[in-house]
Amino acid sequence: MRYSKLFGKTKNQTPHDENSINAKLLLQAGFIDKVSAGIYNFLPLGLRVLKNINEIIRQEMNAVDGQEILMPCLHPIELWTTTGRDKTMDEILYRTKAGDKEFVLGPSHEETVTPLAQKFTTSYKDLPFSIYQIQTKFRNEPRAKSGLLRGREFGMKDMYSFHTSEKDLDQYYDRVKDAYLRVYSRCGLTAYPMAASGGAFTQNLSHEFGIKTAAGEDTMIVCKECNVAQNAEIVDEKNKSKCTKCGSDLIEEKAVEAGNIFKLGTKYSESFNMKFVDETGKENYVIMGCYGIGTTRLVGTIVEASHDEKGIIWPKTVTPYQVHMISIGLNEDILKESEKLYEELMAAGIEILYDDRSESPGKKFNDADLIGIPLRIVVSEKTLKEKSVEFKERTGKEARLISIEGAKQEILNFYK
Repeated sequence: MRYSKLFGKTKNQTPHDENSINAKLLLQAGFIDKVSAGIYNFLPLGLRVLKNINEIIRQEMNAVDGQEILMPCLHPIELWTTTGRDKTMDEILYRTKAGDKEFVLGPSHEETVTPLAQKFTTSYKDLPFSIYQIQTKFRNEPRAKSGLLRGREFGMKDMYSFHTSEKDLDQYYDRVKDAYLRVYSRCGLTAYPMAASGGAFTQNLSHEFGIKTAAGEDTMIVCKECNVAQNAEIVDEKNKSKCTKCGSDLIEEKAVEAGNIFKLGTKYSESFNMKFVDETGKENYVIMGCYGIGTTRLVGTIVEASHDEKGIIWPKTVTPYQVHMISIGLNEDILKESEKLYEELMAAGIEILYDDRSESPGKKFNDADLIGIPLRIVVSEKTLKEKSVEFKERTGKEARLISIEGAKQEILNFYK
């Protein structure tokens, strides 16, 4: 992609009306555009990151036998009155009408997925199964702040599993917990699974996945030795000093909640009378679990956890492009060699953001650091005298020269 043609450019100034790091950097770097509090446009750079995150999530959910579906955002109110959550979640529900019929814009999809699954479940032979979607959610968030960390319209991967027994749910729950940890690791994050309250979803305990960052609104109690963590809200005062597992000192850390999983039990299957016939011919309520990751929230979480004073530092796995290529100088030889290298690398399947603008070197370098692509390559009069290009990692202090002929292999090696 030629930067001169890119829709959405960097801004010279940090947005003054934003307090969070992720909002400031993503807006200034041209990844997102603010429509209103908690509502954002995703520009090309931001959408590429989001798609990469979605693909990681999709792969890991498929690996635990999840099957992808897509459900509507618009839910008839009757589904929500059936579970009573039209009352318990009333403060965050967006409601609308078509004639005399009322609808809810889905903040989650238990009310939609349960009657859907019911249509295909009669016998124990139909169970277990797990279905998920990557879709938009709507919540009338009273604290719509912190950029992508707390939105009114946001992306989410929500998965729902259906089982014949608590034991089967427990086994699957642990599989998904491990899959979530792989998602975060592949996104360049270290996550702590924390026991937490189920809130409006279930009376059972759930697990949140906390990412340590000063921007976090949650507080987790972490063991310095075994990395066991708990949400501070459910830890007794007497258990806040020593780890119950290894006896080591505990510390408090601010964290962003980057996902959560719940054992729903029969809460929703009872509401919709979703039953199955077991091996003895007896009817039983289906046992359910649900598993959510805020996909757009994860974009913001990565920025909060991975940045410096110059800008964003994208992990290799989610970066919008693999290489940020810069040409310095406008003479014919520089332009010719830059174009040639750009075409060669693109032909090799390497994704490149090519800054072909007639801007100063300082402006181009600053923009490259702000955007945060892991690898920068510079073509200039100085490098061409050495038949080379400048090769610099975003996290590295020094650049080095590599041969133009060897550039492709060096990049491929970097991303192995």
